[in-house]
Amino acid sequence: MSFSLATWNINSVRLREPLVLKLLAEHGPDVLCLQECKSPVDKIPVEAFKAAGYTHMVARGQKGYNGVAILSKLPLLDAGDQDFAMLGHARHVAAKLENGTTIHNFYVPAGGDKPDREINEKFGQKLDYLSEMRDWFHAEKPEKSILVGDLNIAPREDDVWDHKKLLKVVSHTPVEVEALGEVQDSGAWVDITRQDVPEGNLYSWWSYRAADWDAADKGRRLDHIWATSDISQAGHSSHIVRDARGWEKPSDHAPVFASFDL
Repeated sequence: MSFSLATWNINSVRLREPLVLKLLAEHGPDVLCLQECKSPVDKIPVEAFKAAGYTHMVARGQKGYNGVAILSKLPLLDAGDQDFAMLGHARHVAAKLENGTTIHNFYVPAGGDKPDREINEKFGQKLDYLSEMRDWFHAEKPEKSILVGDLNIAPREDDVWDHKKLLKVVSHTPVEVEALGEVQDSGAWVDITRQDVPEGNLYSWWSYRAADWDAADKGRRLDHIWATSDISQAGHSSHIVRDARGWEKPSDHAPVFASFDL
């Protein structure tokens, strides 16, 4: 079974419904994982997605904030969710394909502006969330699984536009990179994007604050596709649809793609 998969922080699925439909029409992933849907599940525009061929959805939502959804052409079974750090946020949902592959869709907390949990509660929540992710994967070793989402950390030096300038900026601090590495190790997860594109600058997010995001190109790779080591060699064809960052009324994230032969 071969299938393509994409992950995209959409920054409001209702506001950007036309962009989702554009991506589905032009790129046609078999499975699309969305984060920051900012919608209760019953308000997600499922009829439009069904009309586009995405007849299956597993989602968790809440009004105005967070929210994760998995849209699929392929049949899905709801595989539950986790509320790490007891935040009460819709930040994780899992689904299982008919071939037994589990897909985890995560939206890790951004962590606020100051990388210091003593003065910034949100940074502490982010670190706690990552610690509990790590502990969960240690306790329940994942197999035949794919983990995607906005993990809100750019781990490598070439995942950011300037490593030295961003060392004290939330999303690229050493403590966050270490925490994400521990999550990755706990589940023997393989970074499929970097397996396919091992060298060179690679970004999936560009700030709204930039007057010309494309020319400035001050990006970060915050969005990830991982797979457990038992299926990692089945992953291929990774790419980022950078053009989507320039569509009308865009998300500040671009979709990240990979394909799997399982």
